[in-house]
Amino acid sequence: MRCKKEEFVKDAVFHIYNHSVDEIDLFNERDDYLYFLQKLKNHYSSNELAIYSYCLMPNHFHFCIKQKSDRPIYNVFNRFIISYTLHFNSKLRRKGKVFANKLQHKKINDDKYLIDICPYIHRNPVKAGLVDLPEDWEFSNYREWIESRNSELFDNEILINHFDDSSNYKKYVEKFDENEIEEYLYKT
Repeated sequence: MRCKKEEFVKDAVFHIYNHSVDEIDLFNERDDYLYFLQKLKNHYSSNELAIYSYCLMPNHFHFCIKQKSDRPIYNVFNRFIISYTLHFNSKLRRKGKVFANKLQHKKINDDKYLIDICPYIHRNPVKAGLVDLPEDWEFSNYREWIESRNSELFDNEILINHFDDSSNYKKYVEKFDENEIEEYLYKT
């Protein structure tokens, strides 16, 4: 369920996601994923957003983000999503919508949802059968969580406050049951 504009306040945390129209691939090659992430970096400011987790999938994406300023998260996302859409349509010589809906966002109001959304996001490629392990998927920040890569698109606040260190998070992800989070994902 999309949030109301008044819910976008400083220090609020959101699950942001969207799917492609007609399940087309948003990312047809590695460079498309990298282009999307670069566009995000171009519009990203650590003063405005804390990116806790993200995963880009062939036909959708997920982010868990904290809004650190009064500027609503959707303003940042809408700008770079439009930029990516223009690039995508130009590259494939097509017109029209790329995303099935407006940007989707759910406000995260409790610790259980906050703790479980990150492994849910990081396990998406495993659940889809794209890789065997979350660390095998290049287009998420799971590698930052387990300290095998550095990136500016990672804020370790949840890792430190809820898991203490990367080895505890990795164990949590390995035993994570997606059924634990379904009540948050599908409630309206």
